[in-house]
Amino acid sequence: MARKVPEKWQSSVKAVKAVQVAFDMDEKIQLAIRTEALQAGLSPSDQIRSILGLSTNKRPKRPRLTVSLGPEDYQVLAEKYQLEPQQQLEIKRKLMDELINHVANKSE
Repeated sequence: MARKVPEKWQSSVKAVKAVQVAFDMDEKIQLAIRTEALQAGLSPSDQIRSILGLSTNKRPKRPRLTVSLGPEDYQVLAEKYQLEPQQQLEIKRKLMDELINHVANKSE
C-alpha cells in the first residue's frame, strides 16, 4: 500500500526522485567549468545544466562557503584561537576573520 506524502513535503518529491550524476574528467575541464560558473555567479551544478541546455534554479542562492568540521577540527581550532572546543560560534567568528584577513593580505 502506497503511503501519501504529507502536504508540506510535496515540493520535495521531485528532488527526492532526482539522481545525482558525477563526472570523472580531466582536471583542466573541471577547473574550466568551475571558473565559468564562478564568473557567471552560478554553482558548478547550475553551470553544467546551462551548458547542457537544461533549466536552472531561477532563485538566487545565498552566496556562502562551507567547510565540514569534526570534533578533532574544533579541538585544533580551539587551541589555535585559545578557546574551548564547545565555543563553536566564537570559533566560527575567528575562522571568518582569518579568511577575510587571508584574502585582504593576498590582494595587497
